Amino acid sequence: MRQVIPAPCPDCGKDIEYIYDTENIPYFSDILLICGVCNCGFKIVDTMIMNDHEPSRWEMKVETPEDLDARVVRSMQGEIDIPEFGINIRPGPSCFGFVSNIEGILERAEDAVKRAAISCGGDEICRAAELQEEIAKARKSEIPFTVVITDPSGNSGIVSSKAKKTKLDIEPEPDGYSVKPLA
Repeated sequence: MRQVIPAPCPDCGKDIEYIYDTENIPYFSDILLICGVCNCGFKIVDTMIMNDHEPSRWEMKVETPEDLDARVVRSMQGEIDIPEFGINIRPGPSCFGFVSNIEGILERAEDAVKRAAISCGGDEICRAAELQEEIAKARKSEIPFTVVITDPSGNSGIVSSKAKKTKLDIEPEPDGYSVKPLA
């Protein structure tokens, strides 16, 4: 159900429209999509799982072209890792939630590498080029890789029969959270 609610922008106070929309993701759950944008530059985009959730870690080995189509839900607190490529996408202060698929995650990583390569020099340029080639091969299912999503809020996930979910024990630490799989 889509609902539009006018409310003040937290940055400038001007009234803007916040859009709340629900979507059912088969074999997963209902999610709430939240969006609000102001001319002053304020922007919020997030996803929330509508049922009970607990800190979790999702892992999926991507080996076939069909695996690239697996749906991914990442909340504002979700951290994405692709260990084979040394890719770690950590949430920051302007992090947004999104719904995509595995190929979309690779596309986002590829764009980030391209942006980072602009300010690189020496060996970093070579590594960025190698990483772009690895990602391009992964997008064609020429090399297998693993996608891991860790989320202390439990609002992220991977929708695939190949995805494995682990409940996590979250302990606050000065620099974030210590995440441990539950035994």
